[in-house]
Amino acid sequence: MSYLVVGISHRSADINVLERVALDPDAATKLALTVKQSPAVAESAVLATCNRTEVYATVDRFHAGMDEVTAILADITGVPLLDLAEHLYVHFEEGAVAHLFQVAVGLDSMIVGESQVLGQVKESLRFGQDLETIGTDLNALFQHALRVGKRARAETGIDSAGRSVVSAGLEAVGGFEGRRALVVGAGSMASLAAQTLLNGGAKSVTIANRNYERAVALADRVGATAIQLAAVPEALADADLVVSCTGARGVVLTEEMIRNAADGRPFGVLDVALPRDVAPEAARVAGVTLVTLADLAGTAGGSEHDIDEVRRIVGEETGSFEATRRAASVAPTVVALRAMATELVDSELARLERRLPGLDETQRHEVARTIQRVVDKVLHNPTVRVKELAADPGGPTYADALRQLFALDQATVDAVTTPKASGGEQA
Repeated sequence: MSYLVVGISHRSADINVLERVALDPDAATKLALTVKQSPAVAESAVLATCNRTEVYATVDRFHAGMDEVTAILADITGVPLLDLAEHLYVHFEEGAVAHLFQVAVGLDSMIVGESQVLGQVKESLRFGQDLETIGTDLNALFQHALRVGKRARAETGIDSAGRSVVSAGLEAVGGFEGRRALVVGAGSMASLAAQTLLNGGAKSVTIANRNYERAVALADRVGATAIQLAAVPEALADADLVVSCTGARGVVLTEEMIRNAADGRPFGVLDVALPRDVAPEAARVAGVTLVTLADLAGTAGGSEHDIDEVRRIVGEETGSFEATRRAASVAPTVVALRAMATELVDSELARLERRLPGLDETQRHEVARTIQRVVDKVLHNPTVRVKELAADPGGPTYADALRQLFALDQATVDAVTTPKASGGEQA
């Protein structure tokens, strides 16, 4: 099986397109399950954030897998395939591995080096495990990506500035120290916003959410005040900064609501929702500074030196992961070869016993040991060496050569190794 990534992000599309393909939890679940059920796909995972929608899969055929995944993505998002295709990017095999590692370390983020994305990759893994769409291969890839992300943060200062979409956005609206803030939403982004505001010196923070219990839970956790969503217009009038980050499919804060709240005074509006929560027309209101995800794309986090170091780490880890995969790919052939050798030994011993029926137990045992030692010694160097060579680029060709030299067809390899692989997965 080969790794495949089909995705769309802030790098390939503007916010108008991104909000059309944004996935709520139900749509993400449907996408992962539908892709997993495709004929060319063995495993699937979905990574959906405020600035990307990506499908990771293991496929047996590149073109068939790509066609199936893109068709399903278009169907579930409701975006015609012809409109979607021009914004999609596709990565295969080593390119897919490198892409996920770049995502995990923050190189592909809207705010380069932001640390939130590592948690999102972890959540994507947990999500796929719970749905049982992730198996051995994608689990290995995502687990390694998490290790790469942690290594990048431990060995470089890529996230030393502590910047996130929220912190960069709050800077862009003019800062927040001493300001009265309203946070609309109660998810992970809202939690980050509330904590950033309170830790950074906001005068007060009020949290509004459609589910009032969730607003209360978040407010209690961070030391804010909770209100019903219906009370937002009144709360806006008492605030001079609003951060909106709900999962709603339509406008949450209209131009009229912002106009009435601002009333000509300086008023900051940060919209980090996808689809957008704030009517774009609010930017025309006197005194209002509206910042959206589109305004934050490409903002740098770490220094150029840190970014270069992280790129080096990604390259090194990609090579290491691929070398491990290549080395593992030769193992079934080695197992099949040794199984064939064992069958030959057993067959020759049976023939010897028929020709020399007078051998006693001790003699038969010594002959068997001698034949087995000879076979082991003959196979030792080729099998050890082929495992070493398999880690190099082009390594799988050595497994092919081994199969050719010893007349092992693929069916023989599969017959010997499949039961063992299946048992390993269950463990």
